[in-house]
Amino acid sequence: MKAAVLHQIGQPLVLETSHESEIPHGEVQIRLKAAALNRRDFWITQGLYPKIKLPAILGSDGAGVVTALGAGVDPSWLNQEVMLYPGLHWGDDPRVQSPNFQVLGMPRPGTLATHTCVPVSCLYPKPKAWTFQEAAALPLAGVTAWRGLFTQGHLIPGQTLWITGIGGGVALLAMQWALAAGARVWVTSGSHSKLQQAISMGAQGGVIYGQEAWACDLSDQSGPPDLILDGSGGKDHDPMLEALKPGGRLVQYGATTGSPRSLNLFKLFWKQITLQGSTMGSREEFESMMQFACLHQIRPVIDSTWSLEDCQAAINHLANGHQFGKVMVQCA
Repeated sequence: MKAAVLHQIGQPLVLETSHESEIPHGEVQIRLKAAALNRRDFWITQGLYPKIKLPAILGSDGAGVVTALGAGVDPSWLNQEVMLYPGLHWGDDPRVQSPNFQVLGMPRPGTLATHTCVPVSCLYPKPKAWTFQEAAALPLAGVTAWRGLFTQGHLIPGQTLWITGIGGGVALLAMQWALAAGARVWVTSGSHSKLQQAISMGAQGGVIYGQEAWACDLSDQSGPPDLILDGSGGKDHDPMLEALKPGGRLVQYGATTGSPRSLNLFKLFWKQITLQGSTMGSREEFESMMQFACLHQIRPVIDSTWSLEDCQAAINHLANGHQFGKVMVQCA
């Protein structure tokens, strides 16, 4: 097998060849056809992720064909086309992941490789009409967006939703889920072209988030939002609390620009705002998401595709933030 391996923080991934090892009990070997990058992969290369263990094969999302089975695995999985639920050990509490929760791609080997081994609990049949790229593009970003909108955000049809940073994987899939669910969606971006692309897909409108009064400008378009889904945090956090309607919800699934400078507790309690964190999603949420995607014929947007040999260039492209949709790696 071949894999793109991270040996040292801040250094490029190295393409290496190794012998295939014995498949653990309850797991299968997958010949990967496609993988998708996530912001998580970049954070790990920069040392900005907890409990990093090196060397590491990154990549949380993948799709391919089951080529070999470990002991105790149902033989019907052999030769099946599959996509991967990227979580391990969520636990029994649907409200929060267990202390043992992991995401594929560090510490255990991930999908930036020609082959990988995963527990059977990670397998999900690839929809027949989907390409391997589409199946690999959806899981981590898709289930993060799904949980943020519906489990944590309680989005219902007709509500007004703001999604920040459109073009990124989670934000873009959140927009697709929300539009299909009957919400009214407005977006922010640092790029006029991304705003126009989002509007062409069904968003009502949007603003450039770097502007001083961006939240006021967006409120003028949409009215006070019922729900804001945000992955950035930072200095824009307080304007979002200001913009929310009384009883509104702000769901935070990331903090790419850091912690907010302050938190207006008076605004929080007087408007009875719900400030809710959200991370990834359970296997049950993943299955609900897939049923919804197939019912509404939603496919993830692909930004670009790179070879396994060019994984580092693909990560650099993701880090630059110019993508609209998922950055993919062709594994086979």
